[in-house]
Amino acid sequence: MIAARILIVEDDRIVARDIQHQLSRMGHVVVGMSASGEDAVRMACSQQPDLVLMDIRLEGEMDGIEAARRIRDAHRIPIVFLTAYANDEVVHRASLTEPFGYLLKPFEEPQMRTVIQMALYKHASDTRLRLSERRYAATLASIRDGVILCNRDGRVDFMNRAAETMTGWTAAEAAGQPLSAVFVVVDEETQQPLEDFSAVVLRSGDFAPPERQSRLLPRGGDAGALPAGIVVEERCSAIIDDRGDFVGSILVFRDLTQRRRIAEALRTAQADLAHIGRLTMMGELAAAVAHEVNQPLMAIVTNAGTCLQHLSQPQPDLDKTRMVVERIVRDAQRAGDVVRSIRALARRTPVDPGWVDISALTADTLELVRAELRRARITVETDLQAGPPWVHGDRVQLQQLVLNLVMNAIEAMSADDLPERRLRIVTGSDDGWLRVRVEDSGPGIVETDIDAIFRALYTTKPDGLGMGLSISRSIVELHGGRLTAAPGTSGGSVFEFVLPVSPGGK
Repeated sequence: MIAARILIVEDDRIVARDIQHQLSRMGHVVVGMSASGEDAVRMACSQQPDLVLMDIRLEGEMDGIEAARRIRDAHRIPIVFLTAYANDEVVHRASLTEPFGYLLKPFEEPQMRTVIQMALYKHASDTRLRLSERRYAATLASIRDGVILCNRDGRVDFMNRAAETMTGWTAAEAAGQPLSAVFVVVDEETQQPLEDFSAVVLRSGDFAPPERQSRLLPRGGDAGALPAGIVVEERCSAIIDDRGDFVGSILVFRDLTQRRRIAEALRTAQADLAHIGRLTMMGELAAAVAHEVNQPLMAIVTNAGTCLQHLSQPQPDLDKTRMVVERIVRDAQRAGDVVRSIRALARRTPVDPGWVDISALTADTLELVRAELRRARITVETDLQAGPPWVHGDRVQLQQLVLNLVMNAIEAMSADDLPERRLRIVTGSDDGWLRVRVEDSGPGIVETDIDAIFRALYTTKPDGLGMGLSISRSIVELHGGRLTAAPGTSGGSVFEFVLPVSPGGK
């Protein structure tokens, strides 16, 4: 049993006392007794009882029905009428106050106990229902999508604030109006009027589209005028009761204007980014060509100067001159090969793949830079594995790779105050990988800079382009390997790359 705080409103003092005793035996608490409607309203306000037992005939000008109406409107406290009068007029007036019970005098204690318990249960249920309705209303009011609830006749029952903003109708104005009058939409492209989505859903059932896009016209807009309003995405669902009958529909819609602006801005940003990427790639490609072609061009210039010196002699040695010219042709061909190789590298494809002996290629590369090594007074140490296994790849690109690492080591040891200038190159193989290790005795690299040195256009040299190591890593990765850098154990730097090899040689 629910114990409650009860206010008794009864003009007969003896009856009031008897009711008080009965309520006490039931376990309820009587918070006050009143004989007039005016006092009952005041006591209900001050005491806030859980229930009011109200006689209809009271002292004073205000009867029990009017007092019950005022208490209900102000405090929503449940009322149970106690009366000996039950004619149609009294019952009708009492019913308008939405009472929670009706006891005809004289009544027995079990009757009063039952009516009170039913009234308290009904009031608790109504309170929970009102709280649930407030929660749903607050939730619908707070979301950004527009929400319109319609009854079975397609007339508006509820609109949230977002729907009010987008349609131009207030909830009060739209209440009872047909949805087609409040939510006027046209086809976005043809501007032809569209049937309201709730009617489509009700007519088509499961075959109705889950959503549609349309143009919502402003209030008072003309469907035949120029495009106006906002583009919305609509979703509609039928509301079905426990018996499976249709009792209404709910329309949810959202403004797509901001989403489309964001999508357009994203497309523009992506196009700009792609353009910047192409420009960056072109810049990196140009820098790579300048970096890689510089060495054969310098060789051409040097050999051309030597050729001119030979030809300026009274008796030029044509055999020596021919050898120098052949070197110029070879270097020019190598410059062309480098350009083709870099273009292929940009496309991520080898130019002329084949089987390559890395140890022999390394020895040939050292011959190309023999003059630079001699001018820099660098001692070269090699430990090159002879014979197979071979690497399958582009010979020109792999020679660029070795040449870049060697030239990088030469430049690292260009300072005059170095106590030792030593370059060591080791090749070997294990576990299906061929390893090439290039060590120098320069100032070394800082571990925090290891990732940065492989980025395109990053350089620590005043005249550097910052492309050598970036190109080297691209070549290694194109051939399925990896390139790493680390400080040397006794100073200097160590660059090592590994490439997959053929298990049985060529």
